[in-house]
Amino acid sequence: MAYAQSLERLIRILDELREKCPWDKKQTLQSLRPQTVEELYELTEAISAENWDGIKEELGDLLLHLLFYSKIGSEQQQFTLGDVIESVGNKLVRRHPHVYSTTQVGDAEEVKQNWEKLKLKEGRASVLSGIPKGLPAMNKAVSLQEKSKQVGFEWHDSAEVLKKVEEELLELNEAISMGNHHDIEEEFGDVLFSLINYSRFIHVDPEEALERTNRKFIQRFQEMEAVVGARGQQLADMSLEEMDIVWNEVKHKLRLQQP
Repeated sequence: MAYAQSLERLIRILDELREKCPWDKKQTLQSLRPQTVEELYELTEAISAENWDGIKEELGDLLLHLLFYSKIGSEQQQFTLGDVIESVGNKLVRRHPHVYSTTQVGDAEEVKQNWEKLKLKEGRASVLSGIPKGLPAMNKAVSLQEKSKQVGFEWHDSAEVLKKVEEELLELNEAISMGNHHDIEEEFGDVLFSLINYSRFIHVDPEEALERTNRKFIQRFQEMEAVVGARGQQLADMSLEEMDIVWNEVKHKLRLQQP
């Protein structure tokens, strides 16, 4: 197959670089780690923008890192690329008994429930085991909620979750009125956690939603800077009320430009 030949070529190139390139020679698991994180974020950015050329490029960069880690594992006599591929193949078969055995499932949700039960049978101490400690807090919150859901620890409907959001907001306001920073921070975290929970019930990806808002803010703010600059002014010299007027002008303008 063409992709098998391409993979073999990439592995040969990596072997040559590992042997002949000073930079590639000195790389370790630890030195590659931050670069892998960066590549992953670049991939997610390309996915959010639905930039197919970018997705293709970033997938290639990430594949290179996966091969590099396997190369280092082989050098350290810990595992080979074949071991990595065989391991994930075995795990997929083992955790999909509804496909490769006689287990019956009704829908995708039941598949996820079985997946978590199988993990526990494999030796996981907790349903929440396996969530990386270094995962960004918002992503971690989603994972915690999704995993606890698989054993029935879940609200019945979105109305219950929204009520919980409102309760947490009241508790935050109470903490603010008392002026205890530790309590304020804790209650603020509870508000965020409950909002993320609510996002799951209304089928919104909280990370993507916040990133869209970030992009929207950047676009509007930079347009506001351009408008003010064209008038010979600077934002720093304007009052908040004056900036708010321009902000609203920009919002209206950009909305009219939307398809």
